[in-house]
Amino acid sequence: MKRIVLPVLLLLVLVGAWELYVDLGGVDSLVWPSPHQVAKSLWVDRGLLWHSFLITSREVVLGILAAALAGFALAVAIHLSQTTRRAVYPLVIASQAVPVPIMAPLLVFWLGFGILPKLVVVAIVSFFAIVVGTLDGLATVDPQLLKLMRTLDATRLRTFRHVELPAALPGVFTGAKIAVAVSVIGAVLAEQAPGSSGGLGFQIELSQNQLLPARGVAIVVILSVAAVALFGLLSLAERFFAPWAYQVKGERSR
Repeated sequence: MKRIVLPVLLLLVLVGAWELYVDLGGVDSLVWPSPHQVAKSLWVDRGLLWHSFLITSREVVLGILAAALAGFALAVAIHLSQTTRRAVYPLVIASQAVPVPIMAPLLVFWLGFGILPKLVVVAIVSFFAIVVGTLDGLATVDPQLLKLMRTLDATRLRTFRHVELPAALPGVFTGAKIAVAVSVIGAVLAEQAPGSSGGLGFQIELSQNQLLPARGVAIVVILSVAAVALFGLLSLAERFFAPWAYQVKGERSR
C-alpha cells in the first residue's frame, strides 16, 4: 500500500500546488495551463488524443522490440568476442552522441515518410541501454560456475544457455526499463520530423502552433502515464522470467 499511497499523495500535493500557482499567481493560461484545463483537454480531445496515442504506442512497442533483439544480439557478440568488443563497442557509444532532432529528418529522407524511420529512431535511442545492461549482467556471472561447467566439459553454447543467460536476464530487464523512458522521447522527436502527420509528437507541435498549451501538457501527461505503465509491465515480466533476481532486490529493499 505504501508503494501506491505515497506516490498518489505526493502527486496530489504537486497538482494542488500547480493549481494554486496558476490561479493565484496570475499566470497566463497561454503560457502555462492549470491542471483543470489540462483535465478538460483530456476529456474534450479524447478522440484525437486516443487516435494519436495508438500511433505513438505502436511505434514505441515495435521500436523497443527491435532494440531489444538487436541490443541483446550485439551484447552477446561483444561478450563472446574481444575483437568485436574492440571494433564495435566504441561505435555503439558514439551512436548515442548523435542528436535525434538532426538524425530524424535525415532518416525520413532516406527511408520515406512511413513508420520505418520512426522505428529506427526509437530503436537507436533505446538499444544502448539494453546493450549496456546485458553486458553488465553477463559480467556478473559467478566464476566458480564457469569453472564448474568447464570441469563438466560443457560446450560454450551449453554454458551460455544454463549459466550466462540466466545471469544476464536481470541486466536485460534493467536496460529495457531505461529504454522505455528514452523510447517515448525518441518517438515524439521522430513524429516532429518533416513529413509526419500523426502521433502524439505531431500533436504537440500542432498544439504549439495553434496556441493550445493545455492540449500539449495533456499529451505530456499521457506519455508519462504510458511510460510508467510500460515500466510496470517490464517489472512484472522480470518477476516472471527472473524471479531469483527480483527476490534479491526485494530483500535488499527491506
